[in-house]
Amino acid sequence: MRSLRAAAAAFAFSFPVLIASAQEGGTTEALEQSLAAGWKATFICSGTFVAGQTLQEIERNELSGIYPDFQRDYDALPPAEIDTARKLVSVTYSPDMPPRIAAYRPGFGCTQLPTGAAEAALGYLPRFTSWPTPAAQDRGSAIGSDVKLELKIEEAERLDPPVSAAFDEITYGSGTRTASVLVVRDGQVVAERYDRGIDHETPVRTWSAAKSLTATIIGVARRKGKIDIDYPAVISAWNSGADPRRAITIRNLLHMASGLDSGDNGSRTDRLYFGGGRVVDQAASNVLEARPGTRFKYANNDTLIAMRALREALKDDNTFQRFPYQELLHKIGAQHTTLEIDWNGDFISSSQVWATARDLARIGQLYLQDGVWGGERLLPEDWVQFVSTPAPAQPADGRGYGAQFWLMNRVQGVPEDTFYAAGNRGQFIVIMPSLNAVIVRQGFDVIGGASFDIQRFTADAATALMAADAMRDAERAAAEAASAAEQAR
Repeated sequence: MRSLRAAAAAFAFSFPVLIASAQEGGTTEALEQSLAAGWKATFICSGTFVAGQTLQEIERNELSGIYPDFQRDYDALPPAEIDTARKLVSVTYSPDMPPRIAAYRPGFGCTQLPTGAAEAALGYLPRFTSWPTPAAQDRGSAIGSDVKLELKIEEAERLDPPVSAAFDEITYGSGTRTASVLVVRDGQVVAERYDRGIDHETPVRTWSAAKSLTATIIGVARRKGKIDIDYPAVISAWNSGADPRRAITIRNLLHMASGLDSGDNGSRTDRLYFGGGRVVDQAASNVLEARPGTRFKYANNDTLIAMRALREALKDDNTFQRFPYQELLHKIGAQHTTLEIDWNGDFISSSQVWATARDLARIGQLYLQDGVWGGERLLPEDWVQFVSTPAPAQPADGRGYGAQFWLMNRVQGVPEDTFYAAGNRGQFIVIMPSLNAVIVRQGFDVIGGASFDIQRFTADAATALMAADAMRDAERAAAEAASAAEQAR
């Protein structure tokens, strides 16, 4: 296993969470076996009960191309036991320990029990007394019940080549595995295609694209006066004695500039994602190693703590757990999105969110509409500018970062105001204000293998959209010239 970790680190790619380097805090053989079993239990549970996929589809998509350092232990696991009546999945990994268990509940998706916990602990899992019922919507719409699903012929024709190429597993990365591509322009779908058993109502794990959703939820809370992004001591655990972490603000967290230690690679929080750990134990316990606001370091923990801060600010767990749905997702028609939680009731919203391509497009469209949906302002007036403006501390590799969104402001052929959400295995929401367009790509790219070239795809899509504009302008000019000539005659 150690040699596998060394090999993984050798080919690690610097893009957010498309990596395979060792998690923080060291490890043991027994823990690695537990984490591999946790991966299997949680993905089968979510794939079955959240996404509605068959076991064959889950094995093809979610359970292949996993972290290389998990593979050996994963291959040694027996088949999972799936209890469809109780909506449980358990995976045995040791004769001396209980199996790893993941359990589904409406609204919360699948939650793992911690390593060592048996079925008796299921009674401690949070659950809604009643699930927040969303308003009725038109399922044929990509971004709202009042938007018709129709193709603008100019865009559709010109987008067909790059969209088709996105699925050929060669053009935008050898071996990449695209599940969906969706392009929305001027509030209408102009390209949409699916593969690998996915359709417009199949949620796919967002991985770190969830971070941008977290920023959006924080923005809604700020608009409603529930949270201040510049107030220090964001969680109670840091607001005591000589603790220097009380200087960290939510602004720092959203900028990935908390200054907290998160190991060599802040995007491997395996004990939380696959070990059934709690956010308060795994994300909020690290020490300060840099002055807040002065250093960029991509870290899952910064996102997780920002969401934990919202929980403490709202002071009521029922209000907190309904907040993303009632105040944001259901208002924009995103009915197929689920935020999963730890067994302590905290959203694991740095990665563990499941959403359809159309729901992700709705989030992008909300930003194109300056945070307004259906006449209601959901985000503060300055929030779009905030998340898309370069943060004071930037990545050393030259990529731009705003507030839980990456910036595509230096890519040839792409408008400079473009910003995007990005997640492991090729999840993207690209927002292009200049072209009034949103691009969504979901995939199951092999971790440690080729990454989908979203910059090149965005440039090709932008070229297609601009060509459609040029064609319309030419047709309009020709029509006006013909009309003028007719009048002259």
